[in-house]
Amino acid sequence: MSKILVIEDELRTRQIFLHCLQLEGFEVFGAENGRIGIEQARRQRPDLIICDIMMPEVDGYGVLHILQQDPQTARIPLIFLTAKVAKQDVRQGMVLGADDYLTKPCTVNEFLTAINARLRKQALWRRSSSSALPAPSPTDTTLTDEFQYPNQAKLTAVFAFIEAHYAEPIELTDVARAVGYSPAYLTTLLRKQTGRSVKDWITERRMAAARRLLRNSQASIKQIGQAVGYVDPAYFARHFRQRHGIPPLLWREQQGSFFQA
Repeated sequence: MSKILVIEDELRTRQIFLHCLQLEGFEVFGAENGRIGIEQARRQRPDLIICDIMMPEVDGYGVLHILQQDPQTARIPLIFLTAKVAKQDVRQGMVLGADDYLTKPCTVNEFLTAINARLRKQALWRRSSSSALPAPSPTDTTLTDEFQYPNQAKLTAVFAFIEAHYAEPIELTDVARAVGYSPAYLTTLLRKQTGRSVKDWITERRMAAARRLLRNSQASIKQIGQAVGYVDPAYFARHFRQRHGIPPLLWREQQGSFFQA
């Protein structure tokens, strides 16, 4: 049974959400402000957090920021709930690391669809990273020295989201939602600014992470593929070969020969 935390300062709204989730079979917890919500998240370790933005004591952005600083809560998916609909507000939340955005009022179907979609994606990520090999850190300086995003002001939010989530099974629609663009517009914008697609940039970032793991670890090809966002190791190997001309195992062997010389 999945555990869901609802952080919402309006009592009636919070009760409606909690009741709706209980009827769907979820284990639920409620918090009336951001400070209590943070305490609940640390204590209960929910599978998903639904969080209002405009709240007393600590707002939703503050909740997200604090939880992401704690390794125990950093990977809990969070969906923002808000009456604000400005694109810059959506973008701010997504760049900070929110997983989705629901605008109040929303229907029960919209509410449950967003929750179930995020839980499915989280379950997929957990299965793909069940090995002992940790995902590469997005702030690893060795890796970022090897891989650089273009310095394009219009694409800062796009690349920030990819950097934060490339080790998860993200795709075009996830990135587009995060930055407040339609998938079609984002595709056109990236093509115009960089000559590449969103998928290309996600793949290139994963390949940079994979090269580092191939050089510096004894992990299997399956483990490395899962660590950089691929559920299917064959798909990872195919992408690697397309980018480098040789399979990842052979690439590792060549690197080993080079460093031993």
